[in-house]
Amino acid sequence: MNHDAIAVVDFGGQYAHLIASKVRREGVLAEILQPEDSVESFKKYKGIIFSGSPSLSAFNEDSLYNKEIFDLDIPILGFCFGHQEVAKHYGGKVINGKKEWGRADLHILKDHPLFKGLDSIQQVWMSHNDTVSEIGEEFEELGYSKLGKNGEPHHFAAIGSDKLRRYGFQYHPEVDDSINGHIMLRNFAIEICGCKPTWDMDAYIKDEINKVHKQVGDRSVFLLASGGVDSTVAAKVLGEALGSDRLSLLHVDNGLMRKDESQRVLEAFKEMGLGNNLHFVDASDDFLSALEGLVEPEDKRKAIGNCFVEVFEREAKRLGLENHLLGQGTIYPDTVETGGTKRADTIKTHHNRVPVIEEMIAAGKVVEPLADLYKVEVRELGEKLEIPHDMIWRHPFPGPGLGVRLLCSNGEVNISQEELNKFTAAAIEFADKYNLKAVTLPIKSVGVKADLRTYEHPVMLHGDANWEELQEVSGLIFKSIEGINRAIWNLGANLPTNFKLLPATMTKERLDLLREADHLVMDGLTRHNLHEKIWQCPTVLVPLEIDGVGKELCIIRPIRSARGMSAVATELPLELLSELKESVLALDGISGLALDLTSKPPGTIEWE
Repeated sequence: MNHDAIAVVDFGGQYAHLIASKVRREGVLAEILQPEDSVESFKKYKGIIFSGSPSLSAFNEDSLYNKEIFDLDIPILGFCFGHQEVAKHYGGKVINGKKEWGRADLHILKDHPLFKGLDSIQQVWMSHNDTVSEIGEEFEELGYSKLGKNGEPHHFAAIGSDKLRRYGFQYHPEVDDSINGHIMLRNFAIEICGCKPTWDMDAYIKDEINKVHKQVGDRSVFLLASGGVDSTVAAKVLGEALGSDRLSLLHVDNGLMRKDESQRVLEAFKEMGLGNNLHFVDASDDFLSALEGLVEPEDKRKAIGNCFVEVFEREAKRLGLENHLLGQGTIYPDTVETGGTKRADTIKTHHNRVPVIEEMIAAGKVVEPLADLYKVEVRELGEKLEIPHDMIWRHPFPGPGLGVRLLCSNGEVNISQEELNKFTAAAIEFADKYNLKAVTLPIKSVGVKADLRTYEHPVMLHGDANWEELQEVSGLIFKSIEGINRAIWNLGANLPTNFKLLPATMTKERLDLLREADHLVMDGLTRHNLHEKIWQCPTVLVPLEIDGVGKELCIIRPIRSARGMSAVATELPLELLSELKESVLALDGISGLALDLTSKPPGTIEWE
C-alpha cells in the first residue's frame, strides 16, 4: 500500500528521528532525509519538517544546505534551528540570545489549523541558544512563550505564512513534555499537508522481518541478551524472523548488574520460550579488570563496550558460534547520542556504539531490528508480540549497567574555589526567592544543551519547598547560569558546607554498596505502587565526602519519559523520601542523600 508521507530533514538534532516517530504514531508515514539531498528526492512528499541542530549558532556550516527546498510547492514546518532557518529565508532575523531550556508556556495568539483543538496556552519544551527577533513581511506571529506567570515574553515562538505555507516553532513539539505537541504535528500533516493516516506498527513489523530475512540470509544470529526491554523485544523479533533454531542468546553477568538481576533474567527468558539456545557466562572479573583505574566516563563506556565484544567473541568460539552475526537490541537514542548521524553531536558513547562495533556494522556483521525505534515503540512492538507485561514495562537499564551510575574520580578538583563560589552566589540569587539555600558541588556530570554535549557542575538546593517551587528555581538556574546543568535537592538535615572529592575507581566493594542502595530505592518504588508510574529511577554514587562524613553521596533520579530523548524529574511522596533517608543514610560509607530535580535537557538521564 502506498502511504502519504512527510519528509523530516535531519540537521543532526537529537530529535530528528523522534519527529518521524511521532508523526508515524499519528498514522502518517515519515521518513528521514538529509539537508544535502536533491530537490527531486523531496517531490514525492506531501510535507517537509526541518529538525533542530546541534549547532550553537544559526550562522555556521549547518546553514549551508540545499536552499532549493524552499522553492518547492510543499508545506514546510521548522523546529528550533529549522524555525530560525524558515524565518531567515523569508526576511526575518535571528540573534544569539534569549536562551530557553526546558518547560515554557506557549501563548497562542489566533485560531489556526496548526493549533486546531487546543487551548490558548500550551506547555512546550525549549532547548535553544538562538532566537528569532524579526519576521518577514508575509509572516505573522502565531504565538509567544513565557516561563511561568512572571516570566518575560519571548516573541515569535510560533510563526507562519499561510500564503507561502511556511511555518516555524521555536520549541520542540516532538518531545513528550510539549504536552500536546503530537496534536500540532498531526494538524500539520493532516490539516495543512492533507495526508491520510494509513501507517501503523503492523506495517513496521512486516517490513522489519523482511529486512532481517534479507540481511541474515541463510546464516544465524547470536544475540547479547541483557534482559532489558530492548534486548528482550529484539530476541522476540529475531525469533519470529529466523526461528529459534537459528537464534542463540548469551546473557553476560558483567558484575555491573542490579542485585540478583542475572538469575531473574535467565528465568524470564526460559518462561518466554527462548531458553533452547540460551547461554550464560559470569564475566565479572573481565569487566572489573578492564575498568581498573579508569575514572573518565567516556573511557569507562568504551572499556565496557570493548569488553562485551571480547567476551562475546570468546564465548562464540567456545560454543562454536563464531560465524554467527552479532545481534543487538540497539534503539535509536543509542545511535544519535553517540553522534551516529551525519550532523549529530556526541552526547555520550553507548557501549553498543564503540569503534569495534561500528567496524562490525560496516562489515554487515551486526543485526539490530530495533535501531530505528524509541522506547515507547519498542514497548508497543513487544505488546504486539505478546511478551509478558512485566518484561515490557521494566525500568530501562543501561547496557553498561551500574558502571555509569558509580562515578569515579582521581580526587582532583578541576575548578577553583573562587569559581565555585561565583556559581553558588549566582544560584543563591534565585534560591533566596523561594527561601532555599544553594551550594555548587565540585563535581561534573554529562548533560545536553541545544543538542550539544556538556560536562558541567550541579547545584545542591536545601530547604523546605513544594515540588513546583523546586522545579521553577531549577529552571531559572539552568536558564541563567552558564556552567550549571543539574540541580539536586538535599534530603539531609542541614546544607553541607565542606566537600572533599575522593579518589575512587570501579571496585566490587563500591559496586556492592551501590547495588544495596539501588535495591532499597527500587523496593521503595514497588511498595508505594510507583514502579510503573516512573519511567526510570537511576541511583547514583558520587565519591564525595561531606562535612567529614562518609565517602559516597547518593543521588536518586526518578524521571518520566517515553523515548529517552527528553525527560522530566518526578516527585516522590514525602513518606517514601523519609523511608529512604532512614535506610540509605544508614548504609556504611554514605555521606549524604539527594534527589535530582533536573529535566533532560539540560541534564542527561544518567550522570555519565
